[in-house]
Amino acid sequence: MVAIDTAALTGDQRAIQAHTQAMQKDTLRALRIPDASHPIDHEAARASIRPLPGVRSSIWIDRANLLVMVAGSRYRSMETINRVCLALEPLGDTLAVVVNLQDVTATTFEGADTLSRNCQLAEGQRALLQTKRQVDVLDPELRRVFQAQQEKPR
Repeated sequence: MVAIDTAALTGDQRAIQAHTQAMQKDTLRALRIPDASHPIDHEAARASIRPLPGVRSSIWIDRANLLVMVAGSRYRSMETINRVCLALEPLGDTLAVVVNLQDVTATTFEGADTLSRNCQLAEGQRALLQTKRQVDVLDPELRRVFQAQQEKPR
């Protein structure tokens, strides 16, 4: 606000506009509202992550959810999600993107679970109005119930 006032006193319209836009951007980020004026092109996004280590394929499930299939448990990590998000940054606002990561070589239920995270938020958080999408075939909570039942002695 001080910078806007200073620019207004000096009559610098460009500075007023730049500071006002920066303040608006900061407010949208604080409220976790994606910038609709900078959407990510889905095909450009898929092309940008194709060369990343371990990435086998990717597909957009919907406007916000990108499903990335990786080859091996070492690639099923938050670090891989970070690499995907960094590759997407030049294409637009990654606050609107949730990366869902699956290991296509998994041999256990736990290894087959999908890791999900919004590119700019902590695990479990979503942008405003961005719902948590069920990506796994079997809900993890239901699977835990089944496993508990199987482990009980008969």
